[in-house]
Amino acid sequence: MNSYPHPLLAREGWPFIIGTGVVATALTYACGWGWAAPVWVIFIFCVQFFRDPPRLIPQGEKDVLSPADGRIVAIEPVRDPWLDRDALKVSVFMNVFNVHSNRSPLDGEIKQVWYHPGKFVNADLAKASTENERNALWIHSRGHDVTCVQVAGLIARRILCYVKAGDTLTRGQRYGFIRFGSRVDLYLPTDCRVKVTIGEKVSATTTVLAELP
Repeated sequence: MNSYPHPLLAREGWPFIIGTGVVATALTYACGWGWAAPVWVIFIFCVQFFRDPPRLIPQGEKDVLSPADGRIVAIEPVRDPWLDRDALKVSVFMNVFNVHSNRSPLDGEIKQVWYHPGKFVNADLAKASTENERNALWIHSRGHDVTCVQVAGLIARRILCYVKAGDTLTRGQRYGFIRFGSRVDLYLPTDCRVKVTIGEKVSATTTVLAELP
């Protein structure tokens, strides 16, 4: 099981959780539950949004793990816009009730990182992959290239990525976070064997999305 330096609650959420908790507590004592109730609701939402549980990590050498919690919204042959190659795209859409920590889908070296500013259309739509703000990692693993792209959503306004070119990732390693609704696109080799279906709910790290050739 992987362990994180911030068990259960992601460090990205601490300012929101502490801030709303302090305000809610102060309002409760000063004005009563009637005034404080809406702030307590926001506090509870922040706690559930920024939860960051440890996960069991499958150890199959060819396994490509889900980089995010959510629902599969795309499995299709496309042109990888980052590496200019034919690829198989698998996309995971995260709503505001999913865990939003992003984790490495496989072991490998980061060859390049690209950040692209853009719009904030609904991340459930296909055009989000090409129009929204996004951050892409080119990961080289066991002779294969995989592009892992964080895509901002309708109300997401912050993509966080903590790795750079030259870094090495291990499967299931936490590398980033997207605040408040988004998606992650994986561009895989065309001869990968996909193990999920459209509409299937997946969990970061524990769900195997595909198998490398």
